[in-house]
Amino acid sequence: MPDLLLELRSEEIPARMQRRAAEDLKKLVTDALVARGFLYEGAKAFSTPRRLALHIAGLPARGEAVREERRGPRVGAPEAAIQGFLKGAGLTSLDQATTVTDPKKGEFYLAVIERPGRETLDVLAELLPEIIKSFPWPKSMRWGAASAEPGSLRWVRPLQSIVATFGPETETPETVPFSVGGIAAGTVTHGHRFLAPEAIEVRRFGDYIQALERAKVVLDPERRKDVILHDARDLAFARGLDLVEDEGLLEEVSGLVEWPVVLMGSFGEAFLDIPAEAIRATIRANQKCFVLRKSGSDDLAPAFILVSNLVASDGGQAITAGNERVVRARLSDAKFFWETDKAIRLDDRLPKLDSIVFHEKLGTQGERIARIAALAQALAPLVGADPALAERAARLAKADLVTEMVGEFPELQGLMGRKYAALQGEHDSVCAAIEEHYKPLGPSDRVPSDPVSIAVALADKLDTLAGFWAIDEKPTGSKDPFALRRAALGVIRLILDRGLRLRLLEQVGAADRGLAGRAGADAKDLLAFFADRLKVYLRDQGARHDLIDAVFALPGQDDLLMVVRRVEALGQFLETEDGKNLLAGYKRAANILRIEEKKDGRAYDAAPDAALAAVGEPAERALAEALAKARETASAAVAREDFAGAMQALSTLRAPVDAFFQDVTVNAPDPKLRENRLLLLNALRAATREVAEFAKIEG
Repeated sequence: MPDLLLELRSEEIPARMQRRAAEDLKKLVTDALVARGFLYEGAKAFSTPRRLALHIAGLPARGEAVREERRGPRVGAPEAAIQGFLKGAGLTSLDQATTVTDPKKGEFYLAVIERPGRETLDVLAELLPEIIKSFPWPKSMRWGAASAEPGSLRWVRPLQSIVATFGPETETPETVPFSVGGIAAGTVTHGHRFLAPEAIEVRRFGDYIQALERAKVVLDPERRKDVILHDARDLAFARGLDLVEDEGLLEEVSGLVEWPVVLMGSFGEAFLDIPAEAIRATIRANQKCFVLRKSGSDDLAPAFILVSNLVASDGGQAITAGNERVVRARLSDAKFFWETDKAIRLDDRLPKLDSIVFHEKLGTQGERIARIAALAQALAPLVGADPALAERAARLAKADLVTEMVGEFPELQGLMGRKYAALQGEHDSVCAAIEEHYKPLGPSDRVPSDPVSIAVALADKLDTLAGFWAIDEKPTGSKDPFALRRAALGVIRLILDRGLRLRLLEQVGAADRGLAGRAGADAKDLLAFFADRLKVYLRDQGARHDLIDAVFALPGQDDLLMVVRRVEALGQFLETEDGKNLLAGYKRAANILRIEEKKDGRAYDAAPDAALAAVGEPAERALAEALAKARETASAAVAREDFAGAMQALSTLRAPVDAFFQDVTVNAPDPKLRENRLLLLNALRAATREVAEFAKIEG
């Protein structure tokens, strides 16, 4: 079957945009084809700094004919409705429609629309220009004389050529006939800008890849990454060094070159006095280079790996020398920052934070630090930390924000603070907390283990959440400019991973009190936000969201560790036959109560009359006795946080509930007996509420 080859060649596409653009191109074209009834066998998109390419295999040469029946208005409908029907169906008069009789709705018009299958080449010529014109680049530009014209083509960088061919492998493919922005689709592309700039004629995808390889272009970004990584490892190994691998940098560098050439540069040993993280940040940020370690050691080597886009006649000596000059200059700056910062104690930097606004409604960084310090001190005993150390760590936690090094490399915040704190002789736990209080930064980030770090991390995140809740700056939809979802997830992970017993409402209240005169956060609303975040987190761990809802529906559920343990026990219980049957019995009881309460205009929420139940049916007596015993046992188990025991107590209700529904008529003729049986069903509802709100459980 025929294949499509599409290449859009331009000036350099920013590396950060390439992968997403390739996926967008594939999705837009394949979705448009499928929407028109053209299915395909496979599709793959590619990107280099100067081109997006798409190969779609197994397209039909011609689309299938379409026959569609479109129902119209009733016979005798208003003229406007009839005209709308004719226009939508592509008919000129009602003579072209048929009349159909519906036994219930009477006569109505029916149009039978038949469309012959279209040539795939024609469809491609129709849809490709529209996709190119409306391509969703994050940023785009116009260029040349045409840019003054309304509606002129916008692209990420000036578009230079388009290759678009379609046809089977056994025949010469045809060019898809279209043009965009004055650029006609054809069969000519160009290779590497410097190494092979000559024109290349291509027809099929297989020929296209091979031609680009000969022209010094590696089309597949994954293959470029693989070349860079393996060549870098080999070059490092040959010098007795190890590559410090960096997936983010590898992704970026592979988007900067079409023909990767790996080289090694060096810098002076004296620069190794700078913290390794600062060296790495300097070389990574400024030169997009990888750092190296001494083999079998964590110590950095005075060398780096660079990736060139050229095969130089001198073996890369000039390119390497140029990079070395820039790296040495940047490391000289970093060394100056390091020496300057070491000379000033973190304590002496704190007054500067009083003049830096954190948020116009939440005060300065200095005010925020005071709040975090007080909260960390209060949290310390609850997490096993020394209150004085927690308060000290919180006081110094943000001081490195006003250092030279963090000013130049913001990504080093916390880490540099830890080093400066160690230099001035702070306690090890204080040093660790200064770095770790930002953690965890995401679902896969490490959770601190030092109790002082935990106290400061919790205080920092709770202050952030309470503060922004107090000024009504909550996340909306996909917008979360203050990363509040991440802060809530951080609190959740700190609590669960470290097995902490915290009453969130109390801690939010403590954070509120630190806001000094500002309106406090809606604690219940914030707790609901935590519940939503917990649902997302536990769902990723395989838990059911409805079970989390069922537990949170109970009053006072702000101890997240206990919520999770209750959810786990509930999930295990509902996997058993007793659990499934009790849930079914509960739902039957709840439905009966809902119907009867609505009919009677009252709630059956009192306790049943034990004496009346005792003289009723045997199954009625058995259920009353079982409910009293199960509720008492479950309540006691919950009180000692034995949730598995509480579930076991509820499991004893399965048989008496089944027997009750089988042998007892709830709506008995005797009003008193009927009322007591409904109260007995309410007692079942109340018993299950000892562990969860069963009404929230699906199934």
